[in-house]
Amino acid sequence: MTTTDPATTNDAPVTRPTATRRPRRRPRGSAITGLAAWAVGFTFVLPVLWMALTSLHTEADAGAGRPQVFASLTFANYSDFFSGGGADPWPPIINSATAAILSTLLVLVLAVPAAYALSVKPIEKWTDVMFFFLSTKMLPMVAGLLPVYLIAQKTGLLDNITFLILIYTAMNLPIAVWMMRSFLAEIPPALFEAAEIDGAGLVTILRKIVVPLSAPGMAATALICFIFSWNELLFAKSLTGTVAGTAPVFLTSFVTSQGLFLAQVSAAAIVVSLPVLIAGFAAQDKLVQGLSLGAVK
Repeated sequence: MTTTDPATTNDAPVTRPTATRRPRRRPRGSAITGLAAWAVGFTFVLPVLWMALTSLHTEADAGAGRPQVFASLTFANYSDFFSGGGADPWPPIINSATAAILSTLLVLVLAVPAAYALSVKPIEKWTDVMFFFLSTKMLPMVAGLLPVYLIAQKTGLLDNITFLILIYTAMNLPIAVWMMRSFLAEIPPALFEAAEIDGAGLVTILRKIVVPLSAPGMAATALICFIFSWNELLFAKSLTGTVAGTAPVFLTSFVTSQGLFLAQVSAAAIVVSLPVLIAGFAAQDKLVQGLSLGAVK
């Protein structure tokens, strides 16, 4: 005995009511969070925008007691900066670029093998080694200024860009090792084991596995080290003079006995900040990807 489905015996097709999907409403909490994020972001950007506006004012309008929002705009401060109306700005900018770029490259050369040894091939009591790296950042910079100055004086390296590169490398190396270790810990160990089975040496592993897979982390580390080196003022002010002075030291020259030239220093600060801003915008995708790489297990 066979049974047939009643729905198949009818000639007319069977239609079933379909449920209408209601559009999803965004939670009210997410909208409030978005507005709060925009408010916080605008709060951080507002001083930069105000500095840019001040740089387009005359010195009289910039130094007024109340904000001059609708004052006349001029590019005279920028033309004076690039034409060398005061001190020549290009040697300090070149010194900052040289110290920041070379120290960042040197930090990466030293931090990647160290992070590989502490993450992929951990040594005994590696946590103590990591804490030692971190403890070097707990010392205030001003506390190490005198011995560093005496070393530079005894070795004849005062007002020398090479000594400044070494100082920046030593300053940024601990945080670079910490960051790179968290990035390399995300790489599956099976890749390194397979490479060793195929006969790859340490240099080959670093060049063909570690560097390509940790490129976002290296970009984030390099950008942070570059920013720290570019913005450093204490050692640059104390260890340099007329030859190896950097851009932050150059900005302090606008504070004179006659007063603070607010419009001029605002224009100079905008120009000096441009390399960092351009590097940040150019590497923002790598920076976000690199900073989040070691944060999620």
